[in-house]
Amino acid sequence: MRRSETRGWRRAAGAWWAMLLGIGVLAAGQGTQAWAETLASALSSAYRNNPQLMASQADLRATDEEVAKAKSGWRPRVNVTAGATLGHRYTTPLLVPGGKKGVDYDQEQVAITLQQPLFDGFKTEYGVKAAKAQVKAGRQNLLATEQQVLLDAVLAYMNVVRDGEIVRLRRRNVRVLKEQLRAVRDRFNVGDVTRTDVSQAESALAGARAQLAQAQADLENSRAAYEEVVGRKPRGLRFPKRLPRILPGSLRAALSRAARRNPQVLAAAFGEEAARHAVEVAFGDLLPKLNLQGSLSFSRNKTEGSRATRTRDANIGLSLQVPLYSGGYNHANVRQARHKAEAAGLQVAVARRAVNKAVVQAWYNLQAARRLISAASAQVKAARLAYQGVLEEYKAGSRTTLDVLNARQALNNARVELVKARAAKVSSAYALLAAMGELTAQRLRLRVALHQPKQHFDLVKDQLVGTRDRAR
Repeated sequence: MRRSETRGWRRAAGAWWAMLLGIGVLAAGQGTQAWAETLASALSSAYRNNPQLMASQADLRATDEEVAKAKSGWRPRVNVTAGATLGHRYTTPLLVPGGKKGVDYDQEQVAITLQQPLFDGFKTEYGVKAAKAQVKAGRQNLLATEQQVLLDAVLAYMNVVRDGEIVRLRRRNVRVLKEQLRAVRDRFNVGDVTRTDVSQAESALAGARAQLAQAQADLENSRAAYEEVVGRKPRGLRFPKRLPRILPGSLRAALSRAARRNPQVLAAAFGEEAARHAVEVAFGDLLPKLNLQGSLSFSRNKTEGSRATRTRDANIGLSLQVPLYSGGYNHANVRQARHKAEAAGLQVAVARRAVNKAVVQAWYNLQAARRLISAASAQVKAARLAYQGVLEEYKAGSRTTLDVLNARQALNNARVELVKARAAKVSSAYALLAAMGELTAQRLRLRVALHQPKQHFDLVKDQLVGTRDRAR
């Protein structure tokens, strides 16, 4: 009776422990899901925290100041100068013995000067236009950096997912080969197989362990790359459920959208505009310059033995400067600016061709990945059936150990290729968006506060004084 009670108590305790263990596993699984990071959240983190993107934003703010600097050519220059002098003067009359005499003196002066440009050969007008074009080009360069950062985040995310799945497959393959090796050894002990079969199973297991070690190293490298781009360690990454809905339906549509939106093309176009305005700025050095000048000064002079004198002076006038010859420097400067404008125009064509190439490559990579997934899925299905068939035939004695190991390796390789194809499909889709110029936080509708470069530009373009940025 006591033994039966003891057994019942043990069974009840075992049931309770099993239930608690199940609850713990379920809670752990829910915690993992709660902390799992989606691709969208990884992109949002990269957008908020990537230092490369923040550095580009700071560079654009510095470019905004070029407009304020260019506008300064329309504004007056006001300077204040002040000075004070103490001295002792010796005077020796000629041919008069003993006539040497020394006197003390002091003087102070303060002057305010003003210079207002009236005409500077249109240098300021075209300089402002060139600066504004540079700002527009800088905004496109910022978008290009944003796209590159987001694409790097996508690739890092998918590499971690891919390598994690490969590690899981390699680890499971090692477990299966361990069981097969144990079974082969058991059959060897009873004389059903030879020592060669055991060696083949041992070799296959050693190869699987080597593949697992390499897969684990690749996964750690991918984790490090992910942390560099996103700014935190990967946790609970998984394949995205669907591709972005803004993908184009045809290659022609992709090329058309890239021509309108790709930031590299637009940055090159604005760069050409800035270079053309720079030609007019250089030509302004060949034209006359007219300035309005005025000054107000006050001085006091006191010499020992005489009364102090005070002088006040106020004047205003015009200053005209006509360049006649500068040794050929100004003319060379104009020719140089024209050559740079020509080069900038050709860079637009270079950018368009590079973008078209990137779009075509990304499009066909995406199509190839889709077809590869279908082929790899069929290959996995066929390899699974083949492995099961070979395993049954091996049990019946019509197949060798090597046949089983080869079939197992083929199945595992097919599964790995399917994982790679799935990851390549996602990466190619986002690479296509980047080539089109649409891999941005705004187009992807990331849940982040979007950077607004125009706000900073509007605040600083007419800022007259202050070394602090009012926009920050």
